[in-house]
Amino acid sequence: MQGQSQQQAYDRGITIFSPDGRLYQVEYAREAVKRGTASIGVRTADGVVLAVDKRIRSPLMERSSVEKIHKADDHIGIASAGHVADARQLIDFARREAQVNQLRYGEPIGVETLTKAVTDHIQQYTQVGGARPFGVALIIGGIADGQPHLYETDPSGTPYEWKALAVGADRGDIREYLEDHYDEEMDLEGGVALALEALASVNDDELSPEGIGIATISVEDEMFEKMSDEEKEAHLDELGLLPDETDEEE
Repeated sequence: MQGQSQQQAYDRGITIFSPDGRLYQVEYAREAVKRGTASIGVRTADGVVLAVDKRIRSPLMERSSVEKIHKADDHIGIASAGHVADARQLIDFARREAQVNQLRYGEPIGVETLTKAVTDHIQQYTQVGGARPFGVALIIGGIADGQPHLYETDPSGTPYEWKALAVGADRGDIREYLEDHYDEEMDLEGGVALALEALASVNDDELSPEGIGIATISVEDEMFEKMSDEEKEAHLDELGLLPDETDEEE
């Protein structure tokens, strides 16, 4: 009982370390990320793929209003998992940083530079009283100097670079699938297929075009592009991941 009351004493203040060196509010923010639907990033030789689960709570909700993939700059995209409102704040910050860099230096911002600016901003909210950490994790992918890069931001403010990763719900299962099937030499189409198959592995091997989001940034043109529902359906059909029509009729 005493240990529990001691923990409660430390988890009320974001600026106070517990005796074992933990910041409980940051750990709770990580739990908030796990409650969000999954987002996946895959780095390939030809570019970066971002894929997200846009699962909605009600058939009455407009699917287009569920945004989990965002354009930060022409050559950078961001996928999120966790609190949507927190994600919007960080994405707006990232967009401002990208524009300031373009105006100040006359060149596109680097993917690593942008990621570290975002994580520095996140870190401040783990150190200042009267505020709480951001309950969201971002996957930041893009092209810099002709090379694809893929980063994750953590509620603690730590940036990580990955070849492939997942954040949000079922992160562990999706990561295992990515570890088993990732190939560094795959092309952009292969990256799209891997991301969809990984997402389907935790969704009964079925995905609907309206229930997912996919974006790519290719090395060739360094442009962020979202896939249309028709393009997503074509990919899912090719991979055999579309829902069975007989199941839908039932």
